[in-house]
Amino acid sequence: MNTGKILCSIAIMAGTTYLIRVLPMVIFRKKIENPFIKSFLNYVPYAVLSAMTFPAIFESTGSTASAAVGCATAVVLAYLGKGLLTVAIGASAAVFAAQLIGL
Repeated sequence: MNTGKILCSIAIMAGTTYLIRVLPMVIFRKKIENPFIKSFLNYVPYAVLSAMTFPAIFESTGSTASAAVGCATAVVLAYLGKGLLTVAIGASAAVFAAQLIGL
């Protein structure tokens, strides 16, 4: 993956997250009371970020199997409450180990 594609992906994710947070403040002058809309606005940035990140995860290695191992490792570590650095290093180590054994 080249640097331009990575920077473009980061810019799109940042812009999307920013717009979703700012537009309600610009459009609506009074406080939003509807629990459905509040919930929707809270979860949309995570959904957009996931939709843009997961395809990149599976295209980042030479093998889909090793990418799946890394993704599964990251999900498990995150579920266990580990920090971002621990999750990133653990997933990278899992992909490295999977590629060493030939997956």
